[in-house]
Amino acid sequence: MGVKLKGTVKWFDTTKGFGFLLVDDGKGDVLLHANVLRNFGRGSIVEGSTVEFEVQDTDKGRQVSIIHSLDVASDSNEGSEETEEFGVPDVAGVEMVPARVKWFDKSKGFGFANVYRSNEDIFLHMEILRHFGFSDLQAGEAIVLQVVDGPRGKMAGAVHSWDNIA
Repeated sequence: MGVKLKGTVKWFDTTKGFGFLLVDDGKGDVLLHANVLRNFGRGSIVEGSTVEFEVQDTDKGRQVSIIHSLDVASDSNEGSEETEEFGVPDVAGVEMVPARVKWFDKSKGFGFANVYRSNEDIFLHMEILRHFGFSDLQAGEAIVLQVVDGPRGKMAGAVHSWDNIA
């Protein structure tokens, strides 16, 4: 077993497959590898999120070995006005449905997913992903959506990790 710590995501790059956590213990940053994040049920994570984890010392420095919990960074200190400004819809009472990412282009800021047993495209917007703690999605990744009617059809009003739905 490693030592249990809490840190904040400094940055995470899905293309590179790793990122770093800031820890206030004076020993420097801790490497977070994409495989460890995937073992927790996530393909990406946004900067500023808080992670409770176990760390192990390696020849190349400290690395996260297991993630125990994740608190997504939130910019909404001013309440629901800011949420509405970014176009994040109210999904209270909206059914959660399993889906798979068809494609997502981080540079364009959008992509599409398909709900299980349906070929209908569900629009995925970068701001919605960020709001729910994702920085990117990979084609084929399993997720859970709360689908709402958008200005041009069905869109994800909320995106959740496949493995972390209670």
